[in-house]
Amino acid sequence: MTRGAKTDARDREAADALAALGSLPIEPISVRVAMAVKLTGIGRSTLYELIASGRIETVKIGRSTFIPYRCLKRLVEG
Repeated sequence: MTRGAKTDARDREAADALAALGSLPIEPISVRVAMAVKLTGIGRSTLYELIASGRIETVKIGRSTFIPYRCLKRLVEG
């Protein structure tokens, strides 16, 4: 492969990567509890009550707690 062909291949890969980014959702996959409080306007203790009751799912990664964004949307939408 020549140097020019390598550059062209890299350029195509970069263009493909940028196109793939354009197809990604703009909503986050998950948010931390503090961000969930800001997004919903629900108080922190109320949010933890909803988590304890099972109305909102959480995912623990290390010591961090994440709430899937889809769960927040479902809660707010009714």
